[in-house]
Amino acid sequence: MATVTEQRADWRVRLGDWIDSPGPRNFVIGLIILNAIILGLQTSPEIRTVAGDWMRLINAFVVGVFVLEVGGKLVARGTRFWGDGWNVFDFLIVAISLVPDSAGLSVLRALRILRVLRLLSTVGHLRVVTESLLKAIPGIGWIGLLLLIVFYVFGVMGTEMFGESFPRQFGHVGASMYSLFQIMTLEGWSEDIARPVMDVYPYAWVYFIIFILMSSFTVLNLFIGIIVNSMQELHWTEEEAKQAEREDQARQERERMLHLIEDLHAKVDRLESEANGRDGGR
Repeated sequence: MATVTEQRADWRVRLGDWIDSPGPRNFVIGLIILNAIILGLQTSPEIRTVAGDWMRLINAFVVGVFVLEVGGKLVARGTRFWGDGWNVFDFLIVAISLVPDSAGLSVLRALRILRVLRLLSTVGHLRVVTESLLKAIPGIGWIGLLLLIVFYVFGVMGTEMFGESFPRQFGHVGASMYSLFQIMTLEGWSEDIARPVMDVYPYAWVYFIIFILMSSFTVLNLFIGIIVNSMQELHWTEEEAKQAEREDQARQERERMLHLIEDLHAKVDRLESEANGRDGGR
């Protein structure tokens, strides 16, 4: 007979499995989307005038469900709850949702839209993408350092070459790096920066084209490559884990079948021994 401790542990396991089951998880996803729509509608004074009370009630209901969900996970998993970064993330988002709706906390109230970010921890595919981005951060950091070096080198060059005639764009290294950032985004760089400079320095196009090739096309593609590679590695890791789980299940099934066969052999031997004994008694 199970002890009281085992019964409690079993109850907590069942609670955790139920919270993670498709039904409750899809219900929470629906509430997150509904809450995101309502938070967007609340930015309209006309809609607030018509349905403000209803939207506040729905928001309160959604927050209540979030609190129950996170509380249920905390009860089910105990101290293991804090070992999962996604659980901590959900806890912080729900905690922000409980901030009083007062004028003095307008910045914190604006953070209520962060509830939408719970989709990152609830939807499986979004979790994979987010984990891939987090895993790629070290590589992105080195690419960012490379990009900073490129910016600095070209910033100093631009200041030396164009600073005297264009102090606003290239008057010092900071202004030059800001202008280079605009060039990298390819937003209005030709009319605002490149062409005026080329009117004074006809060969400046070489400087701009080399920088664009290095920053916009080469370095930024490295960012994309690192992220894609990280997603592939994470996908392979998950596939290996699933394959290992399937192999473990197959091994357990083979062991179970082997035990059944051994039991059948033992029963057959016992029946033959009994039959031989009866024949000998005759």
